[in-house]
Amino acid sequence: MIDTEKSSIYDHLEKMSTEEILMGINAEDRTVPLAVGACIPQIKTLVDAIVQRMQRGGRVFYIGAGTSGRLGVIDASEIPPTYGVYNKFIGIIAGGDVALRNAVEGAEDKLEQGWQDVLAYHPVPDDTLIGISASGGAPYVVGALQQAREAGLLTSIISCNSGSRAGAVCDVPIECIVGPEFVTGSTRMKSGTAAKLIINMISTAVMIRLGHVKGNRMVDMQLTNAKLVDRGTRMIMLETGLDDYATAKDLLLKHGSVRAAVDVYNNKQK
Repeated sequence: MIDTEKSSIYDHLEKMSTEEILMGINAEDRTVPLAVGACIPQIKTLVDAIVQRMQRGGRVFYIGAGTSGRLGVIDASEIPPTYGVYNKFIGIIAGGDVALRNAVEGAEDKLEQGWQDVLAYHPVPDDTLIGISASGGAPYVVGALQQAREAGLLTSIISCNSGSRAGAVCDVPIECIVGPEFVTGSTRMKSGTAAKLIINMISTAVMIRLGHVKGNRMVDMQLTNAKLVDRGTRMIMLETGLDDYATAKDLLLKHGSVRAAVDVYNNKQK
């Protein structure tokens, strides 16, 4: 039996009190970061390889079905506002965008469809395809990874199953073994949490390595709401020593990013 389908160590859940259910879920959730930590060597290998490819113009594609696909789409959609980087992280989900809100019957079972969906973006060898599949066996993901590897892309899988089909056909398998779910087979729980943590690590580390963070601040973030304008203004004040909030805000709005505003201000002070 694959790891993600093993029977829960808890039983008679329907007889538990609400507190017992919540304590059990929490106890299981606390094991996930340790499992992710064990995968850091593989995550490092992937991040370093992605950075090299992105420096040559490559992109990262996440591909998955159901919860796994949604996680990839979410992360990709957050890169532009957070780091000011567009069209470099792309999320693909089996069944298309409609599957973000609704289950699309049989979408993950189509072996050839995953690669067809990637082809719409005209992939090149400097691109990276990261499959996300709790079991590592979703045909949609496995087929895409097989074809991508043959086309020269860097390939990886984020799964919670050892010796998975996807792991056997990709360059950098990341197999995070979180053990049985609280509700047997409900991989949106620990497995989904593990995938989210790993995805966060990959995209954040890549963006830092590519220079989109200075100190500990997102200097290329987009000014999409009042909160981010205020954050950016205060970042400029810290970076430049300006003590006038209005002046710092004007600089930010005029130049469009913390990085640009600080560079202009510092150049004028020379």
